[in-house]
Amino acid sequence: MKQHRIMHLFDHFAGAATRHAGSPAAFVLALLVVVIWAVTGPIFGYSETWQLVINTGTTIITFLMVFLIQQSQNKDSMAVHLKLNELLASSKPASNHLISIEELDEDELRQLVLFYRHLAELADREGGVKCSHSLDDANENHAAKRRARHAARESGAAHADAEPAT
Repeated sequence: MKQHRIMHLFDHFAGAATRHAGSPAAFVLALLVVVIWAVTGPIFGYSETWQLVINTGTTIITFLMVFLIQQSQNKDSMAVHLKLNELLASSKPASNHLISIEELDEDELRQLVLFYRHLAELADREGGVKCSHSLDDANENHAAKRRARHAARESGAAHADAEPAT
């Protein structure tokens, strides 16, 4: 329970920090720090310590912001995936095979990319963007072809049994 609370607090903090970091006020503050640092250059004789102050400060802020931004991006990405999954699940013509597609490995995703490129080519040949295909359509077509091949084999076997020997 304590770990859940810590994660919740971190999530809340990361969201607030990234929202504020992207604000005009944060930009003005960062610009003001750089201007003050530049103006103090002659006072400190452009020393190595003077340069080290800005380098260390920006490095630390950048290092910490990477983690905060990544946390916010992960949360946003998960929310978008869930919304897309809901749309796929609730849409009758949409393929449910694509729900949680983000869980597939890279090779499986590449196979789907090739499949959808092929569907796009079929749509182009059959009438452009107004003609659509889906993964479910392709599965139904494949099943129909398999049934037709099976029926042809059975018909051929039955036909061979019915022919008299010569």
